[in-house]
Formats: sequence, structure tokens, C-alpha cells
Amino acid sequence: MRDRAQIPPDPDAHKYPQVRATTAANPVVEPELSISCSRPPVAVEHHGPTGSHHPTPRRPKSHHTRAAPHSEPSHAARRPPPSRRARTGSSQPARAMAGSEQRVVAVIMVGGPTKGTRFRPLSLNVPKPLFPLAGQPMVHHPISACRRIPNLAQIYLIGFYEEREFALYVSSISNELRIPVRYLREDKPHGSAGGLYSFRDYIMEDSPSHIVLLNCDVCSSFPLPEMLEAHKRYGGMGTLLVNKVSAESANQFGELVADPETNELLHYTEKPETFVSDLINCGVYIFTPNIFNAIEDVLKQKKDRANIRRVSSFEALQSATKALPADYVRLDQDILSPLAGKKELYTYQTLDFWEQIKTPGMSLRCSGLYLSQFRHTSPHLLASGDGKKSATIIGDVYIHPSAKVHPTAKIGPNVSLSANARIGAGARLINCIILDDVEIMDNAVVIHSIVGWKSTIGKWSRVQGEGDHNAKLGITILGEAVDVEDEVVVTNSIVLPNKTLNVSVQEEIIL
Repeated sequence: MRDRAQIPPDPDAHKYPQVRATTAANPVVEPELSISCSRPPVAVEHHGPTGSHHPTPRRPKSHHTRAAPHSEPSHAARRPPPSRRARTGSSQPARAMAGSEQRVVAVIMVGGPTKGTRFRPLSLNVPKPLFPLAGQPMVHHPISACRRIPNLAQIYLIGFYEEREFALYVSSISNELRIPVRYLREDKPHGSAGGLYSFRDYIMEDSPSHIVLLNCDVCSSFPLPEMLEAHKRYGGMGTLLVNKVSAESANQFGELVADPETNELLHYTEKPETFVSDLINCGVYIFTPNIFNAIEDVLKQKKDRANIRRVSSFEALQSATKALPADYVRLDQDILSPLAGKKELYTYQTLDFWEQIKTPGMSLRCSGLYLSQFRHTSPHLLASGDGKKSATIIGDVYIHPSAKVHPTAKIGPNVSLSANARIGAGARLINCIILDDVEIMDNAVVIHSIVGWKSTIGKWSRVQGEGDHNAKLGITILGEAVDVEDEVVVTNSIVLPNKTLNVSVQEEIIL
């Protein structure tokens, strides 16, 4: 990999959306170096323990590093960045790696604070991608799945959260999985395809032959190695992971039609008003680097349309309020739909579980799905107990090593206990997520619920939902630092942070 200190400024930098990147700080002290670049300051990734390190002009303050000063490069060293060279030879990466291993880069779209509003009140305390499912942050599950991809060179997280919110996680996951992970921050949303295009220089640094693209809010077994092999057989530009759902729920997703023999994508439409197909887009893709050419073509078309458009003053006012920014490119409507039926895109159907995590109710369901998957992938993460020397464990249960559970408690199925949780004598927990520093006192019951950080459930109290993961009040959610006093029953309710409940409530949203 080239040292970014040698990359010259791009003369067309003013045309690109401004982007910034951040990574976890390296525990090894690094010398500060000057970086010459005409683009906005960016940082490079944290490699695993055996990886190499590059200078970074900006790091989170919590890691005690300073921004390195900028210097002007020599004009003699200038040459186009990787993305500008890609179009002149789209097969260049494959030719360069002939006879050697073909590298793969993974990109996970994590969104930002303006997204995930349906996930409140849980997203008030932590970015949605870091909310724990089955004891692990939501984004941890697709990252772990990417680890199984052969010849994986790098994992990128793209979003518009503040860098400091991901710095510690990026550092820990890089060291834990021994995979280079980098968080790249958008200055604003550019769409799923536009965000990918914004960071094409970084993504193409390792000259990957394939790019795996995932959405963070997808819960799946992620059959990425099998999908990659199918993609290579198809020989197209991209492959979509697809799944069959009921006809009643299909219109909530992107519906598609595929050739039953070749698996070619023939037609794609996003959330249609009328039924098209029970085959839906799962939000997991594999592309060749040619995807950047397709996105660039869309950007040029948008620019050309903007230049030739002639409308009245009233129409101009109307379009200004409704039109998306020129650099906003959606993967589904702007890329998948136009390329369907042109032998560029193919499908790979998963027969395993798949869900979309949009609400707290679905996060509870998906936590249970991941716990059941642990039986096959990570059985050491599941707790066990017979009620003699330790609590009785029923079904799939995750208990953080720092959590304390009384031997007379009964836990499970589908329960996740986070750090420093304390479960009292005789307590009963079923299908719930208990977050950090929660105390559940003696003989309390929690069913179909999520109990927020530092909350307390009093003796003989009951916190429960009916278990409908799709209904707005189908589960009970307690925000941070909610105190449920003794002998209080909370049913099918949402309680915002820092509330005390001394009377029973049912089907209420307590602000």
C-alpha cells in the first residue's frame, strides 16, 4: 500500500463532496508526519497487531494524538488518484493480480444520527450500530461475517456519526479479529451509492477485485463466501443477496424478478405500491470495481439534466424543495433498477434467516436469532446452568462475564445480559435484553422487554410485553436510568430515560 503522505492533491478536488475519515488510535506511539493533500484531512486505518501503520492528520482527542501539519507536495510527484485511473482500465485490478490472490474489501454502511429515529429511546444513548444484540454490537455481526471472506484486505465503516463515537470500537474490533478496520465519516448523507463513491480512493487502495457492501441494520447469517463464489461464476458486475417473504410484507422492501435458470436480475423496484414479487433485496451485495463507473455515469447524467433543465419560476421553486442533491445517488433506484435486465446484475438466494432491524422490537427478535446462531458458530458464548451452583439456564442465553446472577434465578430462552448486570434471587427472565449496570431485584419478572442502562426493577415487580416484534407497543422498553419500584407492573409500554414508576402502567408512552 502506498504511503498516503506521497499522494498528491487532486486538481478536481473541488468537484467532490468533502469527506473525512477516522480510525481507532494505535496503542503504539507513532511519529507525527506531514501529509500533503488538497482534499480535506483524512485519517487511516488501525491495522491489527501485525499490521502496518500510516500517518494520520486527525485522531480522536481521547487517544492523545495531535493533528499533523499540512505541507505542499512537489508537483513532480503528482499523479491521478486510484479512482481517476479506474475508468481507463476497469480490468486493471484483475490484470495486476493475475497469478496472485485476488483481494476483497468489505464496506458496511452504518448511517448516522439523523437515521434510526424509529430506534428511540435506545438510540438516545448509543449509536444504533453499537446497540448490543446477543451481547455484541449490532455492527459486530456483519464484521464477523466478513472475516470469513477469503483474502479480505480491509473493512470500512461508512457513516456520518462523529468519529469519537466509533473510535474505541474500531480499535477493539481490529485487535480482536486481527482485521484492519477503518471508519470513514461523510460530511453529509450522499445516499448508499454516493457514500460509496465518495470514498472510492480509499476502497481501491488495495486494488481489490471485489467489493462486499452490507447495510448495518441487516440481521442475517451472511453467507458471504458462498455468495462470492456464485458472483465469480455469474461474471457480472454485481450480485444481490435475496430472500423470499410473504406477499403481504414484500412491499416494505425492494422487490425484484430474477431469471430462474441464470439468476440474472431482470427487474427491480423499490417498495412498489402493487405486488411485483415475493423475492426481495436483502441489502447485501458483491460488486466488481466497475460499480464506480456506473455511479459516475449516474452523477454525470444528474449534472447534465440539471444544466439543461428549463422550468418556470414556480416549477423551479417546487423542484428545489423536492429534488435530491446532485451528488446524492441511491443504490436501489439509481443503480439497480436501470441495470436490471442488462446482464450486469445477478442474485443469490439465502435460505437462512434474514430480518431488517428498524425498531427496538425487531432488535429483540434479531438478538434471539443471533443467539440461536451461536450454537453453531460460537457455542462458547452461550451460558449453561442447572440451578444448583449457578442459575437455571433455558435455551440460548448470553451472560457477560461481569454480570452477577443469583443461583436461584431462572434465565432464558433468548436472554442477553450485558456488563455489570445484577440479577436477584428468584428472578425470571424470558426473551429480553438487559443492558449495562441494570439491577433486577428478588422475584422480579422481565418478559419480552428491553431494560435500559442503569435501570432498576424492584422486588416482585413485573416488566413485560406481549411479544409482537412488529407492533409499536408489542414489547416494553425502558430507557436509561428508569426506576421501577417494588410491586409495580409495566405492560406494553415505552418509558423514556430518567423516570421513576411507582404505579402500574399499561400500553403507555411515558415521556
